Amino acid sequence: MAYSLGAGKVQAQEAPTTVVRIAELVIDPAQLEAYKVAVREEMAESIRVEPGVLAIYSVAEKGKPNSLRFFEIYASEEAYRAHIESPHFKKYVAITQPMIVSRKLIETQPVQLSAKALQPD
Repeated sequence: MAYSLGAGKVQAQEAPTTVVRIAELVIDPAQLEAYKVAVREEMAESIRVEPGVLAIYSVAEKGKPNSLRFFEIYASEEAYRAHIESPHFKKYVAITQPMIVSRKLIETQPVQLSAKALQPD
């Protein structure tokens, strides 16, 4: 069983089709701030308009602000495919490609996904 956030509470998702991807990126330090602007815009748009994008998290390694990790959860393989074909994702790729020094994509097999809804500040 996989879990996803919905309407302010945790919901169970019975379908075993949840897709989780991890991406490890190293960004050119001179372009890090511009990259952050572009990726924040893309992430916000993905969450806002794509029902199959359940979560996207981005973190930087401590002491290495240009070494980023992304944890992405999609409702299904179809939702992931729709995401990478979306206009906002294609725009993000076009803008950020020259900023990325290296990229490693990791496919995963979900074992257990649990979350609490975040409360607004």
